[in-house]
Amino acid sequence: MNGPFNIGEAAARSGVSAKMVRHYESLGLVPGVARTDAGYRQYTESNVHTLRFIRRARDLGFSMAEIAELLKLWQNKQRASADVKRIALAHAQDLHRRIEEMEAMKRTLERLADCCHGDHRPDCPILDGLAE
Repeated sequence: MNGPFNIGEAAARSGVSAKMVRHYESLGLVPGVARTDAGYRQYTESNVHTLRFIRRARDLGFSMAEIAELLKLWQNKQRASADVKRIALAHAQDLHRRIEEMEAMKRTLERLADCCHGDHRPDCPILDGLAE
């Protein structure tokens, strides 16, 4: 079946919830969605393909702004792959930075927890550490 699909069918085919389908449409990431005379959305196979693209990009942690840029590049057959690579590498660097920050947070929490007796006494190095 090549469509048109209602929002539930488009959501099921793309792996994106109907709520997120509406959200992506409101952001302009899924353009050109037709409507019936009664106002119901009608999605094409192309719309579903775009929703899958967005879902995969979200799974990789790209921001909505990055996804919008990637979508434009994906739809532009004259694009330079260097532009796509630049976005991907910048995102990878951002992920690396965030992972390092989370690892530092984890080490700090583990150190604080190791100092805490975890008993009935009110003194708590964890709270003391947070209050510093």
